[in-house]
Amino acid sequence: MADTAPFLSLTGVTKSYGPVEALKGVDLDVHAGDVLALVGDNGAGKSSLVKILAGAHPPSGGEIRLKGEPVHFASPGDALQKGIATIYQDLAVAPRLSITENIFLGSELTRTIPGLPGLHLLDKRRMRREAGALLTRLSVNVADADTPVERLSGGQRQAVALSRALRWDARMIIMDEPTAALGVQETRLVLDLIRRLHAEGRTVVLISHNMADVCAVATRVAVLKGGRKVIDRGIDGVDADRLAHMVMTGREG
Repeated sequence: MADTAPFLSLTGVTKSYGPVEALKGVDLDVHAGDVLALVGDNGAGKSSLVKILAGAHPPSGGEIRLKGEPVHFASPGDALQKGIATIYQDLAVAPRLSITENIFLGSELTRTIPGLPGLHLLDKRRMRREAGALLTRLSVNVADADTPVERLSGGQRQAVALSRALRWDARMIIMDEPTAALGVQETRLVLDLIRRLHAEGRTVVLISHNMADVCAVATRVAVLKGGRKVIDRGIDGVDADRLAHMVMTGREG
């Protein structure tokens, strides 16, 4: 069953905050290698769904399956251990730390000293080398991996956050409004990063209000409205204007 099942499958997922129903029985399949865009107006349920997928909030009801097997994410760290990384709009980077330090934050590499097996030191050289390799893999040119992240552009910071997810070998990467507040050139860089993840066979869930960005990189789109999934289809034949109409009306026609 696991060989043919979607990478991640939601069945009848609900989420309530007291009397408020944010999600009302959402069914959603995320297939390996998809770039699935989640779109909808404010209050449609996107944020609640992302927090459930990320392991930040438990669902109130329904079932989640990972590669065909029931799964419960106890925390974002638990979701990450199971191959799902989430990159929020604020990126959760430490601006004053270097690129290398951000990529390896919480998973630093160490080395031993000959003759002192109990003593471990940070292996800065290896971390710097691997950080550079991860950025090269994403076709991002940064002169020095010791550069503080606060000196990077918005698109480059996205690359650092993605490199950290790749460092953990995440198979599914959730990107929450990755192009928000970016200029044209930086947006192009982020969209190219998503294309590279797709080319690697990674699964991407993209949350965006920018319909043009969605149409540029997504393979599928799911429209949420009032806490329900109302549309789930391939992106072929859909342009930004039509997608905006689908979001507004909740209908394909």
